[in-house]
Amino acid sequence: MIEGNVSANDVASNSYPFGAASVGEAPERDDALVRAVTSAVEATAAHAGSVFLLSGDRRSLVLAAACGTPPSLLGGWRRIPVNSGIPVSEAYRSGRLVHLAGAEETMRRFPQLSLSVPYPFGSASVPVKAGRRTFGVMAVLWTPRPDGTGLSRAQRRQLRSAADRLGTALAELNARRALGEFDERTAPVVVPLPSAPVIRVGLYDWNLDTGAITADDELCAIFGIPPRSFDGEAATLAARIEPADLPGFRAAARAAVGQGHVLAHCLRIRDAAGGQRTVELWGRVPAAPDGARDSSHLVGAVLDSGSGMAAVAAIERLADGFFALAPDGRVSYANHSLESLLRVRQDELLGKRPWDVLPWLADPVYEDRFRAAVVSQQPVSFLVRRPPDEWLVFSLHPGGQGMTGWAAPVRQPVPSGAGPGTSVDQEGPPLSLSPPPAAPRLGALYRVLQLGSALTGAVTAHEVCEAVSDQLLPAVGGQRLAISVVEEGRLHLIAQRGYSRRFLAGFEGTPLHARLPVTDALTSGAPLFVETREELLDKYPGVPYGHSHSWAFLPLIASNRPVGACMLGFDDVHRFPEEERGLLTATGGLVAHALERARLYDAEFALARGLQNALLPHRLPRLPHLDVAGRYLPGTRGMDIGGDWYDVIPTADEVALIVGDVEGHNVPAAAAMGQLRSAVRAFVTAGHRPADVVASTNRLHLDLDPSLLATCCYARLNPRSGLVRIVRAGHCPPLLRLPDGRTEILDVPGGPPLGVEPTAPYPESELRLEPGSMLALYTDGLIERRDSDIGAGIERLRASLARTGGGRLEDTADALLRDASQRPDRADDIALLLTEYSGTTK
Repeated sequence: MIEGNVSANDVASNSYPFGAASVGEAPERDDALVRAVTSAVEATAAHAGSVFLLSGDRRSLVLAAACGTPPSLLGGWRRIPVNSGIPVSEAYRSGRLVHLAGAEETMRRFPQLSLSVPYPFGSASVPVKAGRRTFGVMAVLWTPRPDGTGLSRAQRRQLRSAADRLGTALAELNARRALGEFDERTAPVVVPLPSAPVIRVGLYDWNLDTGAITADDELCAIFGIPPRSFDGEAATLAARIEPADLPGFRAAARAAVGQGHVLAHCLRIRDAAGGQRTVELWGRVPAAPDGARDSSHLVGAVLDSGSGMAAVAAIERLADGFFALAPDGRVSYANHSLESLLRVRQDELLGKRPWDVLPWLADPVYEDRFRAAVVSQQPVSFLVRRPPDEWLVFSLHPGGQGMTGWAAPVRQPVPSGAGPGTSVDQEGPPLSLSPPPAAPRLGALYRVLQLGSALTGAVTAHEVCEAVSDQLLPAVGGQRLAISVVEEGRLHLIAQRGYSRRFLAGFEGTPLHARLPVTDALTSGAPLFVETREELLDKYPGVPYGHSHSWAFLPLIASNRPVGACMLGFDDVHRFPEEERGLLTATGGLVAHALERARLYDAEFALARGLQNALLPHRLPRLPHLDVAGRYLPGTRGMDIGGDWYDVIPTADEVALIVGDVEGHNVPAAAAMGQLRSAVRAFVTAGHRPADVVASTNRLHLDLDPSLLATCCYARLNPRSGLVRIVRAGHCPPLLRLPDGRTEILDVPGGPPLGVEPTAPYPESELRLEPGSMLALYTDGLIERRDSDIGAGIERLRASLARTGGGRLEDTADALLRDASQRPDRADDIALLLTEYSGTTK
């Protein structure tokens, strides 16, 4: 055997030429990424895998490793916002595997992704985590199966295991501070799909004086000799060579030794079954220690390309064009017929993407057909028009290591409805056409759709700015963003991310006629892209530039008038390709309309909330022997204003406590709430009994607006005796917290909601409070949840009151509302009234 194998320790050491010092700053991390993504692809039989790691600012998932699909094809998917609606982000946020068996499930669950990547594929995304920390996400893609089943349970389990192993490895590296930095500027690790070697190479050292040969295992295998059985004699190998080839080989070897040139010779090797295959033998005379040639030795390699050489020769004899593409679309082989068909030389084509070399192939629709084959791993055929009016048919057949292509002239008339890129049905008759495909640039359309969706859900100006920051910065790799609005001919900052307030303060109140890049973009209506500081200072001498090196200034124009401006900043020099410029230009229009709508909403919302707040008590009365605390929390979304209210009404000897809720979230509901609050106050002041107050209010409500139902809970409390009388009208039962902390649900009898029946009875219940007791009245917005019934909500509130009560009443009220205020699905208003009875000894 040939000596000199390199050990793993040598590879990892800095002394080895390709060690850590040369390759990267985190070789252990890269090794872990390679093992993980390769294991995931093999375990799931996928054709592509990737790992995304969380960026330093925790806003993006950045591509760290790719297997099967080169990063150059991922385009806009190199950076994915963590809050975007894409499976990778969903897996990161939820902490669970997101499995999409095929195109139908992808369209149903992630419609925007299907629109922007309109190819059939299945996918699975699983978080990479260790303990409570999530480092990122691992994802795999596969060709959809006919039965639509996706990954099996065993494959999903293996995928999770691969992600867990990677998470553990990253956690260990992080604990040793060996994880390294990772951001958008870190180049991803590219891993080819595992495959059997196409060409076998065996190494040898031939002593010409003795005839002894030192050969490695691969050379023995090429000659069909078990390595352990090889006796090291040249005659043993010669016995496997076709006898007719031996004289020519020996002559070539003698000439190489004698003249000192490289030996290159083809030989036919016989196998045990009587067959033959051709191999190439290469060799040279090594140099002696003194610099002279050592003519007693020949060292070299035997190359066994299998049937590759015969296949190439056969393809070269065909009249049609054949070619091979690497996974990133670069031409790795082209036969001579393709030269004449495309009218381009082989050397101009090899190593290039066809659409980069030939202008008439530069239409995005052709590149899209290539991407369709890569993503779906299914053959595609389509038409191409070569100027001036010649038609070719292209067919692409993908595989794990790239794809094989075929091109030929169209030998029959092309239908009038066909256009460049029109798909060709390979299973139908010749030139059976399917509808022309769309031609999106991968990721760009998704970015516009995703941002548009986020802006559609954004209601306030603050939400619009948050959506732009969360979606746009990761999409283009920016680090800073500032949004200003136009007010009275000047720009005023309303949101920023990444900038220092001190830097932006210098631009606050800038008039639109000032000569600055942001105002020039706004007044001209055209985006301004500045790629270097030199370019900025050349156009705008002396303008402050902060820490950025490149900028995009986007005018925000809606309804043909300037709404504001958006400025993006980049830490490094950033080039803006045409596709990205188009994306940012489209984005400016979306943001402008969303911002205009949001500012109008903000103004109307402030007016509506002001109206509603005017109908609620501004402060509660101070009462002997009682502490009271009221809270009102508006709904989280929408322009609607609600009909919830609370009130505390002192009388001569008692105090009336009431919480009510008018159905609906609109101005009529708020108006009805104001009428009911006034009516209750009038009836209480007139001295009516609790049951009569509610009954009279019910009749008045029917007279005023019988179309709206309302509920309420009314309590009349005597501060001296602790006696309380309660009446319910279709409302939630009150809660009572006893001095020892035990909390009860007062399931007192009640009547129907207000506005149902004019003569409805409203029973009155009595109980006596102990000193230190707390009575809680509330509306259903505090207890309702989409995933549980109202009874479970009341029980949760009871438990929370038992746990949080006992301190200051104001603190208890805040604690009860805290959980509800943090629920993203809460849409209803909340009214809460707490009353603590201290007794006459207080």
